[in-house]
Amino acid sequence: MHSIYTFFLSIYLFLTLLPAFAQKTTPKYTVSGFVKETASGEMLIGANVYLKETLNGTVTNAYGFYSLTAPAGKYTLVISYLGFKSVELPVDLSKDVRMNSNMESNVMQTKEVVISAEKGDRNIKAAEMGSVRLGVDEIKKLPAFLGEVDVMKTIQLLPGVKSAGEGNSGFYVRGGGPDQNLILLDEAVVYNPSHLLGFFSVFNGDAVKDVNLIKGGMPAQYGGRLASVLDVSMKDGNNKNFQVDGGIGLIASRLTVQGPIQKEKSSFIFSARRTYVDILLKPFISSTSRAAGSSIYFYDLNGKVNYILSDKNRIFLSGYYGKDVFAFGNASNSFRAEIPYGNATANLRWNHLFNDKLFMNASAIFSNYSFEFNAAQGNFELKLLSGIRDYNAKLDFNYFPNIRHSIKFGGNYVFHTFIPNDASAKQGNVSFLTGVQTNLYAHDAAIYLSDDWDVSDKIRINAGVRASYFMQVGPFDRYIKNSLDEITDTIHFGNNAKVSNYAGIEPRLAIRYSLTQKTSLKASFSMNNQYVHLASLSSVSLPTDIWIPSTSMVKPQLGTQYAAGIFRNFHENMFEASVEMYYKTMKNQVEYKDGSVPADGIQDNLDYSLTFGKGESYGVELF
Repeated sequence: MHSIYTFFLSIYLFLTLLPAFAQKTTPKYTVSGFVKETASGEMLIGANVYLKETLNGTVTNAYGFYSLTAPAGKYTLVISYLGFKSVELPVDLSKDVRMNSNMESNVMQTKEVVISAEKGDRNIKAAEMGSVRLGVDEIKKLPAFLGEVDVMKTIQLLPGVKSAGEGNSGFYVRGGGPDQNLILLDEAVVYNPSHLLGFFSVFNGDAVKDVNLIKGGMPAQYGGRLASVLDVSMKDGNNKNFQVDGGIGLIASRLTVQGPIQKEKSSFIFSARRTYVDILLKPFISSTSRAAGSSIYFYDLNGKVNYILSDKNRIFLSGYYGKDVFAFGNASNSFRAEIPYGNATANLRWNHLFNDKLFMNASAIFSNYSFEFNAAQGNFELKLLSGIRDYNAKLDFNYFPNIRHSIKFGGNYVFHTFIPNDASAKQGNVSFLTGVQTNLYAHDAAIYLSDDWDVSDKIRINAGVRASYFMQVGPFDRYIKNSLDEITDTIHFGNNAKVSNYAGIEPRLAIRYSLTQKTSLKASFSMNNQYVHLASLSSVSLPTDIWIPSTSMVKPQLGTQYAAGIFRNFHENMFEASVEMYYKTMKNQVEYKDGSVPADGIQDNLDYSLTFGKGESYGVELF
């Protein structure tokens, strides 16, 4: 198997590099730069950039950067983005050119503000399938539940994405489970994307800039999940003017403050939300009721600062903290309970431009999700705790060798700490022995390479491969059991000792064939390994569900997806339509055994309570 992968990789690299050697004598030059919004200085993600004379181009990356290399000559550089006026600039490629561009909103002021624009044809030209990119301005046009703009509710309007209903904190993509979605906020993993059991998402619309959902043909830079990627980018903050936004809803209010620290060099944005259901309900609950003192609410905070060190260097620091709190009763009641849970993320990033063709992003990322259950009956108290914490180092490169190639490569390393379950109990001053907290630890690493390649005017290929490695490490105790499920022996693993390890090669391929300028056929194949799992006690996802690693008993999930479709635009790209078919297989699916409860893992190995299986899904999506 290894030799087959090596053979195909060698052919791919040969075909990729062959044009460069064949055209080595032809002088070529590069035009590159950043695209941003005029009014606020925000970098625009996914703006279309192309040379009018060749009709070949690219899109800006997650930091607004583009690079195009073409033979020497005079061209017209065209930049377009939904909701903004297109920009056309003359370019003389007699040398390398740096061309940063500002785009103005396409606004016509009459009795009301009307924003209009022609949508581009990237859905026809790109090789990717099942990918939808939404700007927050588009999301805000949709009806809002109780006055709150919600990213999660918006993506659930798309084909192939389903919610299991209110009171469920997960969403389902093409038959996959809630844990099979990679949810990112400024590159940091968000393990529970919901507030109030799914009624709201953790994404504050006032702080969000861009949302990208990938359902099929997942690019090689993403991994660790089987079903989809939801990549959410926060605003950088207005670096030209001080700005305050806010809103008062039926059950929640929000406030966002942004502005320049040093004009056109650095900026900040801070955004906060809080619900006040607890305050609204308080007058209706009698002081003598058992529910007196109860409350249910959430709050979250988003923050980001960035600084442009030079035209080639920029740093970002962003973070999120959010918490849900449900409390029943108070100190005077015989029974009291409190359930706080929430996410915290932080990301320090450095963008560096080595030259006009090579862009780098280096990130140090922290993610944490925790769930608590605290209950008291008289003088008896019980506490339960679970969660997951990640430390992530990530390095990504974008290389633009010529106008037909856009190459991405890089890698990341994550150190996971899992708290599957931890319990403590006491009555008065007497504490009960519930065992040592059973944290689990793991190393998770991957490297990747991908190329978006225009083979010809009709054929475009996005090919890539991802190599992943996962290792559970100590301290860890493996309990050995007999046929009666009794513990007979214990194997102890010391600090950082290898308990179990897995590795996988994950090929990705997407092909586009253009039938006409407005119609294209696409096909894709992707293979993914998933090393972390969500063990659920029910058919819906709840905050009580537990994240666990792959162990000697819990094998990594393996998913393969095949997809094909036809894409067509109408009326000068004003309308787009597509039909996509997919077939997906999933191995090593994880679930609790019948009759199991999370407490089974206390003073025992949690994976003894799990059962495993396989699945498949297939369907047709009309959009």
